[in-house]
Amino acid sequence: MSTTELPASHAELMDGVYRWQRHIYDLTRKYYLLGRDRLIDGLDVPQGGTVLELGCGTGRNIALAAYRYPEARFFGLDISAEMLETANAAVAREGLSGKVSLARGDATNFDAKALFGIERFDRVFISYSLSMIPGWEKTVSAALAALASGGSLHVVDFGQQEGLPPWFRALLRGWLRKFHVAPRASLRDVLESESQRTGATFRFRTLYRGYAWLAVIGSCK
Repeated sequence: MSTTELPASHAELMDGVYRWQRHIYDLTRKYYLLGRDRLIDGLDVPQGGTVLELGCGTGRNIALAAYRYPEARFFGLDISAEMLETANAAVAREGLSGKVSLARGDATNFDAKALFGIERFDRVFISYSLSMIPGWEKTVSAALAALASGGSLHVVDFGQQEGLPPWFRALLRGWLRKFHVAPRASLRDVLESESQRTGATFRFRTLYRGYAWLAVIGSCK
């Protein structure tokens, strides 16, 4: 999908939300986007492997992953031009321009070959983006379709806070709505269903009493 074909309403919404927020995003989100580093540690990228992040935001995760797996090549896409401006600056600042490529695209419908010159990836990961994407189920399908044989999809996002007090859940949901974020109650069911459809393995765990959910769909052929 080309830049001109991006769904204008959502792209404009994200640009509006993050036009100023992007400058303090990483400083503030480290306190409540929990489990991101655990996801990165669990990528276990093969030597010389390729990694795609859907919804790369400020580039925080992709830069950390690039340091964690120095022999791999990294690719990221995001629908927000504002976020990509910050991400490209971060990648250049960290001296990672030679191993990280970023592009603007819709995570629900993208052409990796057109964007990056590569069709399949050894690892695809999505960190706290599904809770912001309309039609997020399509992103899961698109991510699995972009996996190379034997690859794996890694997802971390808000859970349902099932082990936490109701008042905490209410406060968190109210705060997240200000940023057009909605934890996906059916996330586990959708991921498990997709793993069964593709004949893949499925691993799922709750973190911090359900605050976050971490899942891996692996060994896709």
